[in-house]
Amino acid sequence: MIDTMTMTKLVGGLCGTALIFLIGKWAAEEIYHVGAKGHGDHHELAYTIIDPAVDDAGAEEEEPEEVVDFATVLASADPSAGEGVFRACRTCHKVADGENGTGPHLYGIVGRATASVEGYNYSGKLIAVVDTWTADELNLFLENPRSYAPGTKMAYPGMKDVQDRADLIAWLDSLDE
Repeated sequence: MIDTMTMTKLVGGLCGTALIFLIGKWAAEEIYHVGAKGHGDHHELAYTIIDPAVDDAGAEEEEPEEVVDFATVLASADPSAGEGVFRACRTCHKVADGENGTGPHLYGIVGRATASVEGYNYSGKLIAVVDTWTADELNLFLENPRSYAPGTKMAYPGMKDVQDRADLIAWLDSLDE
């Protein structure tokens, strides 16, 4: 049961808490000079944020990354190294024909029609992007699945190294030979 004294304590506690926060806000503004509007205090910032779109005259220009032809990388790919790269895929995919995991099986993926695995419910986003999984299409997809097929169910963030992608695709392609 709440009596007058308990109610007074509750209201006093809430007011005291609000007062503490207000004093803390005021102190922080004074320390960091955020609340100096109209006071004429103009302090130089300790650091400045540089817009990357603006070219700084004193900055060295970065060399553009060398664009590598994927067909060239794929020609020199090592399928045995691709088997090691597959560890990242093993969580969701299986390589045995007809054995689906969270994702569809990858047996015969190179050259296979998109969304053609029986018994797997595709999101439909991949079908709109590609008809057949060629090595080039797999390369683009594995680099960044979400940007390649926005809305895809695949949660993998992507494989950045082109050599790893080529090794993996070469290994997957060798499975059904």
